[in-house]
Amino acid sequence: MMQGLTPALAALETGMLDRSPEDSEANPWEFVSPWIVYGPLVIFWIMMGLRYRDFAIATLANPHIPTGGLCGESKSGILARLRAPQSFWIAPWQAFMTGKGSIRHATDAMERLDLSFPVVLKPDIGCKGAGVRLIRTMDRLEETLALYPDDIPVMIQKFIPYECEAGIFYSRLPTESEGQILSMTFKSSPFVTGDGVSTLHELILGHPRAGKLPHIYLPRVKGRLDDIPPRGEVVPLVFTGNHSKGSLFRDATHLVTPALTRRIDSILRALPDFHHGRVDLRFASIETLREGRGFQIIEVNGIGSEPIQMWAPEATLVSIWRTQFRFYGRAFKIGALMRQRGFRSKGAFDMLRQWRRQSALIARYPSSD
Repeated sequence: MMQGLTPALAALETGMLDRSPEDSEANPWEFVSPWIVYGPLVIFWIMMGLRYRDFAIATLANPHIPTGGLCGESKSGILARLRAPQSFWIAPWQAFMTGKGSIRHATDAMERLDLSFPVVLKPDIGCKGAGVRLIRTMDRLEETLALYPDDIPVMIQKFIPYECEAGIFYSRLPTESEGQILSMTFKSSPFVTGDGVSTLHELILGHPRAGKLPHIYLPRVKGRLDDIPPRGEVVPLVFTGNHSKGSLFRDATHLVTPALTRRIDSILRALPDFHHGRVDLRFASIETLREGRGFQIIEVNGIGSEPIQMWAPEATLVSIWRTQFRFYGRAFKIGALMRQRGFRSKGAFDMLRQWRRQSALIARYPSSD
């Protein structure tokens, strides 16, 4: 095991997945123009909308969440629907508004939830890890909240110290008694290991992945670039588990077990009419995760959550398109079945309105860690 790594992270590096995070190359399609990756999906969405005579019918896959979770939904609003015993699996959280008194609201929340630093602070409405920060001190908390405009809903949440993070995509047809896990993807932060001689800047430029994407990683350690990490010290380069922020993804669908599927199904069945979306969680070890225990959920996302295994290094552009068509096509199918049960979508203009609102909010958030 590499010095400084926990046994859980070491397990990811030794045989459970194909390659170690430190050896990972970038997927060549990760940072190209969004139109290359998502342009065909727009065409696909239009075709499916014409087929089902409703461009927003996919939002009915989760009819009690705004836009089905495509955009503009409240993270806390979804989590608040989970009650005991299912809430046991959720990392403790509380939402509040920025602006006057936000520091007091944050500290009151920490006291109520019995939290100590570090904690996670993130926007209540957003996507792709926008604005998510790991807060280690009171000064950092005050500094981050001051960067927000007034009246922005944010969440403070317990930091789950497990080294490993996963995105599990769950789906259930309304006609099915049990759901299934369509995919499971492990997330990890690329890291550099100090040699006692090189600066952090030099270590990043020499990293097989980060060195090819310095514009992604160097700003994240701004102010520390001239530091010389001691020999053996492991320095993670990103906290937010999103590919656009620099995290590494590994397809781990082959590790899904019936026990894990039953556990995720039992949790998400507690959300009224929730049929299609991704659970993001942190877990203690691969072994306990496969047994359906030893994890904490940090977010539940709806139909707008990407099937993130498509960003694994081995994925091709064609496989990325096929994955999107499969997952969003299933959302349309579920939505059509829910329409048969009497649900009606709010239409394409509502989707556009929610997307514009979300985009305007994200533009006002501070940078993420």
